[in-house]
Amino acid sequence: MSAANPHGVLYQDRWITCTEDGLRIGAYYAPIPIRKRIPYRRIVGVELVAMGAWSGKWRIWGTARPDRWAHLDTKRPSKQAALVIDTGRFVKPFITPDDPERVRQIIEQHMAPPPPIR
Repeated sequence: MSAANPHGVLYQDRWITCTEDGLRIGAYYAPIPIRKRIPYRRIVGVELVAMGAWSGKWRIWGTARPDRWAHLDTKRPSKQAALVIDTGRFVKPFITPDDPERVRQIIEQHMAPPPPIR
């Protein structure tokens, strides 16, 4: 933690927090709104995706696709973009921070480098 940021928070909005060591997603699990924490070292990719009527914009919580899970976000219908977090597992968190580009940059700066190609 730095003196300028004593709590290690790099980004925070109502549902998403980026700290120096990982991503916290508020109200991730349903039906009980429990937070999910993902260390950056477990993230293998992050994708910025546009949202539309058929691609998550109206999904307040949960999923219509078996490979993505959306945290609770009552303001998701007013947002234009989301991030899909790849942790190497089948189900990928689908998050909608207020500033998706900033969160993508933080994740990419902190996630583990890809393994060398042999």
